[in-house]
Amino acid sequence: MSQQPPPLSTQLPPLICGTATFNNQYNPDPYALPTTAIVHEALSLGVRAFDTSPYYGPAEDLLGAALNTPFVHQNFPRRDYFLLTKVGRISGNEFDYSAAWVRHSVQRSLQRLHTDYLDAVYCHDVEFVSPEEVLTAVTQLRRIRDETGVVKYVGISGYPVTTLCELAEMVLEKTGEPLDLVMSYANFTLQNTRLASVALPRLEAAGVAVVPNASVLGMGLLRRKGVPIGAHGDFHPSPKELRTAIQAASAWSDAQNIKDKRIEKVAIRWALEHWLHDGASLGSSGNPASGIPWQREKIEKNGSTKLGVSVIGVSNIEELRETMRVWRSILDGLEDGEKTAVHAGRGRDDRTWSLQRQRDVEALARGIRRKLGEWVDYAWASPGPGFVNKLSAPAVPAPLPTPAASPDQLPKRAVTREGSGVQAMPQI
Repeated sequence: MSQQPPPLSTQLPPLICGTATFNNQYNPDPYALPTTAIVHEALSLGVRAFDTSPYYGPAEDLLGAALNTPFVHQNFPRRDYFLLTKVGRISGNEFDYSAAWVRHSVQRSLQRLHTDYLDAVYCHDVEFVSPEEVLTAVTQLRRIRDETGVVKYVGISGYPVTTLCELAEMVLEKTGEPLDLVMSYANFTLQNTRLASVALPRLEAAGVAVVPNASVLGMGLLRRKGVPIGAHGDFHPSPKELRTAIQAASAWSDAQNIKDKRIEKVAIRWALEHWLHDGASLGSSGNPASGIPWQREKIEKNGSTKLGVSVIGVSNIEELRETMRVWRSILDGLEDGEKTAVHAGRGRDDRTWSLQRQRDVEALARGIRRKLGEWVDYAWASPGPGFVNKLSAPAVPAPLPTPAASPDQLPKRAVTREGSGVQAMPQI
């Protein structure tokens, strides 16, 4: 029986570095990205949590390689940063929530990330499978948690907020234990705020501890140059009419007499700043990456018990540094943020600048949302019409009816880009 971890809301950092960008959906060649440098710089700037998934192509391998370096081993003990990954989604149209695949996926993530435990594991994109399958996967993750301790916290992730709420309520009703985390993406942005208006009250009532907000640019929708085109082409599910409206709003923002008016700059700051407050009830008081040596301090130093948790992905060092400049400026603008700025070596003027930037962003955001009109709070269908899970057979073969001493079965799927042999899975 493993030791029960402390409440997640007292541990999880409110800023998480996402690695969906370490994937050929967002970038033509993720291996060409400076992923090790990004991870090292993130740690050096105070980031203490990383979100990944086996579905994100080579992301787990790339993150694991970056963490399995002398620089990290010598400067950042494993207990000082969080690793969050996922199970269940294998490809765009293949999902396996079986207990056998969950065990295999957890073990594979441990190997890829070069760690002996995972801080949190989500069931990935739960809207694509049945509630019964979700319950099976959650139950198996909790069994792994209780029997081995290699998983600390268990949650679900997905896009449609009503589905997430229904599943969180079902898990509580069926098991008597609430989920630790429920993460949605592209549902608290400049365009769509349904995660706050629709989901938060229900998730709080279902006893969920923390609700991270991911993809504040709506999977790249809120960009001047439009959605990202990776090696798989245009994967974005948004309709062309919404894209047209966003481009019109972007052009309006560009025409304003305000500095840093690109729609993506406005969208990032607006979502991070608002979710700190709006998501605080289901937020966390972990290391805020404020620039102050943390020493497991209480987040009251920033004037709040908890802060809403956000997941931000970047593709290069400059994007990371800009994100951290924005994040710390937002912290400087919080109540009592002047003390944070001074203690972190930024100075009182930084809070003054932060408050002015907050006013500018609010003015731009109001105008952008007016331009979006009927597309405000629009959410696309997920899954799309006609979706069928293409998993034709269990991803992990069922054990043969042979004596207990027979060899372990091997999972079918290759693990790395180089096609290295698949390792047998230890029992967990």
